[in-house]
Amino acid sequence: MIAVVGIGGSPLSEAARARIQRSELVVGSPRHLAKVRARKTHSLTGDLRAAFDAIAACPGDVVVLASGDPGFFGIVRALGERFGSNLEVHPGLSSIALAFSRAGLPWDDALVVSAHGRDPHAAINACRAHPKVAVLTSPRFSPADLASALSDLERTCVVAEHLGEPGERVVRAPAREIAAMQWSDPNVVVVLDEDRLATRKGRSFPPRLAPESWALPEDAFDHRASMITKAEVRALVLARLGPGVGDLIWDVGAGSGSVGTECARHGAAVIAIERDAASCELIARNAARHGVPLTIVCGAAPEALEPLPEPTAVFVGGAGDSMEATLKLVSARARRAVVVALASIERVGVAHRALFAGGLEVDSVLVQAARLKPLGDAHRLAPVNPVFLVTGTRA
Repeated sequence: MIAVVGIGGSPLSEAARARIQRSELVVGSPRHLAKVRARKTHSLTGDLRAAFDAIAACPGDVVVLASGDPGFFGIVRALGERFGSNLEVHPGLSSIALAFSRAGLPWDDALVVSAHGRDPHAAINACRAHPKVAVLTSPRFSPADLASALSDLERTCVVAEHLGEPGERVVRAPAREIAAMQWSDPNVVVVLDEDRLATRKGRSFPPRLAPESWALPEDAFDHRASMITKAEVRALVLARLGPGVGDLIWDVGAGSGSVGTECARHGAAVIAIERDAASCELIARNAARHGVPLTIVCGAAPEALEPLPEPTAVFVGGAGDSMEATLKLVSARARRAVVVALASIERVGVAHRALFAGGLEVDSVLVQAARLKPLGDAHRLAPVNPVFLVTGTRA
């Protein structure tokens, strides 16, 4: 039998203490092992293989010590993969629950992400898009690193260090201040967009993040002279971009911002780039109309793209004469996909070659649709302007 005991935030239960006392081997980090008395111990480090081999070789009962609730972004999953379901879990208070309690905040409407041993981009992008996010950090990605990546936004950070331990410290401050401070591990960061915090009761955890509908009709957006990506085209664009939590989407030549707004409705962080000032105002209105956060950059591609954070995927709806240079830049920086919408057939080959030269797998499709319109007592088919979609994907 392997017992997993969570430490931190609350006293150990009698059952957990009894399991530790009668175990033949106790495995844990040095700071956790220092808190218990055991006959034989094995240090748990970043590489789990040696500790797991020691567990497998032990003929008697084993206890594994972990922080907080070991079933929540903890070691229970890894133990289950190696040893099956023969686990007895004694959870403590999770660091996430403790962090929100120290901040005096509910967390049934929060998003929880981990940057511990993972690419931190997804955690950063989640904090850009969502109003209340808890981030599990790591020595390689500290609260200062996270706050620095968010310093262009109005975000408040609550950093909770050494929760439930003698050196506990909780600091609440703007991201720009947190970025300039020194932090010690372990810690948890709660990132807040205070202007968008929920005021209603949560109804599920995690909260629903995908919209109930998408590819909205054109009249769901303000636009000028029908200059908007049509709903049928937008549906395929969304399918190819695949926006979701942890993603950052660039909407280049955003126009009305319909594509960027829909990506944000799916939980992605979005930066809309548009050179026309009047269109930038339209984008802001449409984002506000649908209650989603968009970062709007008023500038021309490709120059305006240079300082932006790395995108997961990019939609190019308009780049004018600079299309080839823009596609060269985005194909080099997009982590997953680039989707280009074109009205003229002459530009399809140019876009295809530019994305292919950027190392992407490329395919092109002509999207045609017709809508049923009344014709007296009958109906007719009214064609929607055909659009070429050129898509490059990272292998």
